[in-house]
Amino acid sequence: MENQRDIALVDCDNFFVSCERIFRPDLNTRPVVVLSSNDGCVVSRSKEVKAMGVKMGEPWFKLQKYHSVITAFSSNFKLYADISSRVKRLLADFSPIQESYSIDESFLELTGFRDVWDRAFTIRHEMLRQLSIPVCIGIAPTKTLAKLANHIAKKHPRSRGVFSWNRLTERQKQTLLTAIPISEIWGIGKKMGRHLARQQITTAWQLKTANLDMIRSRYGVILARLVSELREEPCLDLVEMRPPRQQILSSRSFGHLVSRLDVLENAVAYHASHVSETLRKEKSLANLIQVFLQTDRFRDDLPQHAPQVWQSFPAPTDDTLTITQTAIAGLRDIACPLVAYKKAGVCLHGLMPATDITPDLFTQRSSPALTATLDAINQRFGPNTLCVASNNAQTRLWQPRKEKISPEYTTRWSDFLICY
Repeated sequence: MENQRDIALVDCDNFFVSCERIFRPDLNTRPVVVLSSNDGCVVSRSKEVKAMGVKMGEPWFKLQKYHSVITAFSSNFKLYADISSRVKRLLADFSPIQESYSIDESFLELTGFRDVWDRAFTIRHEMLRQLSIPVCIGIAPTKTLAKLANHIAKKHPRSRGVFSWNRLTERQKQTLLTAIPISEIWGIGKKMGRHLARQQITTAWQLKTANLDMIRSRYGVILARLVSELREEPCLDLVEMRPPRQQILSSRSFGHLVSRLDVLENAVAYHASHVSETLRKEKSLANLIQVFLQTDRFRDDLPQHAPQVWQSFPAPTDDTLTITQTAIAGLRDIACPLVAYKKAGVCLHGLMPATDITPDLFTQRSSPALTATLDAINQRFGPNTLCVASNNAQTRLWQPRKEKISPEYTTRWSDFLICY
């Protein structure tokens, strides 16, 4: 079709598991899972594990009967993030326009290439050859249909990992959409699905052919755009640059319950340092900080407490010392010594570009050279190589359990594989 757009969604298969298998090829045909923080729940499954009936998010302790069969790994996010960046760099060789949608998904603009179908299979081949990462690719004129096409590429072996909506006839498109429940459509959650079911809209075809004015008046412009996308009318452009964040959050569950104030301070200092570094990377400043604690909500035998505190900075800042001092002061106001906590976190709000601020004579600010030196050392030698005393790794007694974590093969010198 003339002027037909070709938007491809490239999705890495079982990404966390695939990352682990790069360095453990002996596991390529064996059941493998990756677990969440504290080795709690299943967050990535190989196809062998899916065939065993294990659901996403299932607690690992409930799978005792499979422990001798399934190889489990703790989440190794440094490894996964590094492999993800390599995937995105390789995809850039196939299209000048790429939107990184998530750690394992990217949209590519392939419109204008004569060999879109062959190019998609080349992408799959090169991902396996250069990175050992299997991917599935869906191609369509809109992002919503590209997500659906990718879903089909994953589910149907005959597609060989690539499915193009643009190669279908109108009759094939109708047959396909009639067989797809609305729960499979990108952006349709359970609540919206129930509302649409009351209007006798249960399939993708019924949603596509629904009255657009009714959809817009009852459910808003977002769903109306989705319907237009199902009608092959692009409403969602590819975004090459991520819009500025509204907040920056760092939070983590503890490996065990914590009541000691010094350990809680260490955890909060760790999160404060992390959000400060992220803030500077994005060349932003924060006006407001939130510190919060949580107990284990599954422990009915223990007192429950979920305090939080908000504090404004005297002036917008990106300084690690200022942010850490303010966070720890807030923590001391809310922590109860008689309560054992399971989680702590720090969140920065009121973000603004650093270029929007003109310093005045009366606002005391830390030396930019100090923070630049801090970031340069940590970037060269690893996170928290240089940190404030309260963020000392030697007192990081709250760290989550990672009993099954693999080496950081690509980001730590001591973990590099040695070939003889």
